[in-house]
Amino acid sequence: MKSRSLKQDKVNIITLGCSKNLVDSEVLSGQLKANNIDVIHENGKLDHNIVVVNTCGFIDKAKEESINTILDQVSLKQKGRLDKVYVTGCLSERYRNDLESEIPEVDAWFGTLELPFLLKQLNADYKSELLGERLLSTPKHYAYLKISEGCNRTCAFCAIPLMRGQHVSRTMEDLVKEAEHLVKNGVKEIMLIAQELTYYGLDIYKKRMLPDLLNRLADVEGLEWIRLHYAYPSKFPLEIIDVMRQRDNICNYLDMPLQHASDNMLKAMRRNITRNEMQDLLQAVRETVPGICLRTTLIAGFPGETKDDIEELKTFLQRERFDRVGIFSYSHEENTSAHDLVDNIPPAEKEARAQEVMEVQQEISYEKNQEKVGKTFKVLIDKKEAGRYIGRTEFDSVEVDNEVIIQSSGKLMPGSFVNAVITKAYDYDLEGEVV
Repeated sequence: MKSRSLKQDKVNIITLGCSKNLVDSEVLSGQLKANNIDVIHENGKLDHNIVVVNTCGFIDKAKEESINTILDQVSLKQKGRLDKVYVTGCLSERYRNDLESEIPEVDAWFGTLELPFLLKQLNADYKSELLGERLLSTPKHYAYLKISEGCNRTCAFCAIPLMRGQHVSRTMEDLVKEAEHLVKNGVKEIMLIAQELTYYGLDIYKKRMLPDLLNRLADVEGLEWIRLHYAYPSKFPLEIIDVMRQRDNICNYLDMPLQHASDNMLKAMRRNITRNEMQDLLQAVRETVPGICLRTTLIAGFPGETKDDIEELKTFLQRERFDRVGIFSYSHEENTSAHDLVDNIPPAEKEARAQEVMEVQQEISYEKNQEKVGKTFKVLIDKKEAGRYIGRTEFDSVEVDNEVIIQSSGKLMPGSFVNAVITKAYDYDLEGEVV
């Protein structure tokens, strides 16, 4: 292998999985930059000599993608195009011992909470004084803000506590400082993320403090949109919705993964809530903030799920008419309580059930989008693509939700807000013109 020891190292970070992983990669980038190490994210030029793969280990498809990415990087190393390949993140945390023996070409493996050790391997010092000084891999006008790490919930299907540990909140002071730093550098929209938002503060303040945090963040001058992701429904603190109603810069948007609507499945999944309780909660949320956009995530094919359970789920969707829905096929994960159950539904049947559910939601989404035609919305411009501008309303988060396609003869800058009247509507996207 050719040595590049005379050249300065350049580190490429490849991120797989969720937005929480993306934040971890951005923090790593900021630390490396503070150590005067050249760093880039998702570099396509291959002018780097070191790679860090930040992996996902959530479900089978994600694990497969992570392993394939590692193997691709190892192949480049074997061809002499890379000096070092390091692996971090959830897959590495969960399967490190197995992976070390199966892919010995990787130079070192690190878990989800081993950033200082990874930095040491890269000849960098962990700088604890850095706060919010991460290198954004998103466009500069929006960023994710991770308010806690880990999860204390015991959902039967979920391996996240195995990879991320127990819930640990960050202090409000640190989060507000990070938000101020992000806004100072051009961020207009912050998306709050965690494994479980509503648990925020219980560990360090001995009570749920998300409403207080939201008020503190809403006071940050120049922060135009605050968006909430991953709120657990059981014992949901409705004070969150009160703050949303009171503060103009908190988007009327809530991402609340419900996973199912059949009481049999909710009990088997250990969700600590019933269908009736979910319906009461959704009603209370909508009464407090009329017109709120509700997003949820569902699972099809959990062990023991019947056709009747799927019919119940479809009826629930038709009743509640969510604005946004995502659905996963169940993945049988080792060391979860559901792994003791018989994974009795074939993969093709899981996919078929997921598709069946999404067809119901597709019709609902189309009908809801048609209602927007002729109405004017505040739109945040994200990018220009193929001669058209792509933006979002406050009811749409990045990548997972609708986009507004805008034709404009004038120049629109990414990160700017415009008022747009909706002229056409499709199943999942809108077209509009600047007013």
